[in-house]
Amino acid sequence: MTWKLKHMFILDTDTFKIEVLRGRFDYMLKASTSDDLLKAQRLLNRSESSLDKLIVIPFDTNAINHFESLQAVKRLRKIGRADLLIASIVLAHKATLVTRNMRHFRQIPNLRVVNWVD
Repeated sequence: MTWKLKHMFILDTDTFKIEVLRGRFDYMLKASTSDDLLKAQRLLNRSESSLDKLIVIPFDTNAINHFESLQAVKRLRKIGRADLLIASIVLAHKATLVTRNMRHFRQIPNLRVVNWVD
């Protein structure tokens, strides 16, 4: 089967990788029996294996240009460098950002943002 991608969605780390791993580690720390610990370890291993298959989109010249433009906007300075870097990559690829951090990302002009979690 061949997939034809009409539009790219880029996942913010707070939506996916960090949250998944944090949840798995929390589950492991709260495990009260040896069976629970073993189950938690299996789930963590499975999650890490699945996450390794995700494509990491590199920061390129186009993203750098967007980043520099965003940094020049005074009202966006309080958003933070990491979020501006993420937004720059999304803008460079004309994609939609999937994130829970709607408060920050909605302030960025021309950035399409959706929340699939809440």
